[in-house]
Amino acid sequence: MQDLTAPTPIMSPLLAERAGSRIAHGFFTRNGGVSDGIYAGLNVGIGSNDDQERVIENRRRVAAWFDLPLDKLATVHQVHSPDVAVVDETYSGTRPQVDAMVTATPGIAIGVLSADCGPILFADGDAGVIGAAHAGWKGALTGVLENTIDAMVALGASRKNIAAVLGPSIGRHSYEVGPEFVERFLGFDPSYAEFFSPSTKEGHSMFDLPSLTIRRLKAAGVEAASLDLDTYPDRDRFYSYRRTTHAGEPDYGRQISAIAIRP
Repeated sequence: MQDLTAPTPIMSPLLAERAGSRIAHGFFTRNGGVSDGIYAGLNVGIGSNDDQERVIENRRRVAAWFDLPLDKLATVHQVHSPDVAVVDETYSGTRPQVDAMVTATPGIAIGVLSADCGPILFADGDAGVIGAAHAGWKGALTGVLENTIDAMVALGASRKNIAAVLGPSIGRHSYEVGPEFVERFLGFDPSYAEFFSPSTKEGHSMFDLPSLTIRRLKAAGVEAASLDLDTYPDRDRFYSYRRTTHAGEPDYGRQISAIAIRP
């Protein structure tokens, strides 16, 4: 574990402005970690086949960036669901099988892992309520974004005061899908045709997951923005499941996006 470089996450101007100084957030890249080989960098994926001691050290570095101990970094066992967990002072380190978390409790960093799917961080700085959601196409389509917002409102957040930011995710120039994928979306809402454009491969289309995500967030009544960062072509900064698949590699790392109310 020779790499002693600290992680340097990307931060959103919108979240920084709307969340206020009492809330810290970061969209972490793969830089600043101790993993090597195909996982080189800050791989925080417990579900990966990376050396678990290295994964734990990487997660410790993320927690330390928030000035928190490792046991105060809360993540979930993501299953592409619309489900949300509420985290409070009773948090014990378990990873529920859901795809989003919300909290009004200071001193806990809540985070979601990604490697092409969309990581979204939410904050109502006035109410002191935050959220983190993992939204691939299935989660975005089935309501994980809206459910996260509803869960924040239940904790005291105001919908009009919530800011939501989409972090690094696969972009519209990198996400090719087949005709059955398009049919699924158009069957849900014909207006979703706007998220598909022609591909060079006959019968296929390019899918704009980030734009779908932002549209759903805005339709839910919150202010939303995207960092507009595509994970697929940016090997130096981001892990990508699709890039790994196309390269025939056996596994891939995961980056983390996290947010915390300062103690």
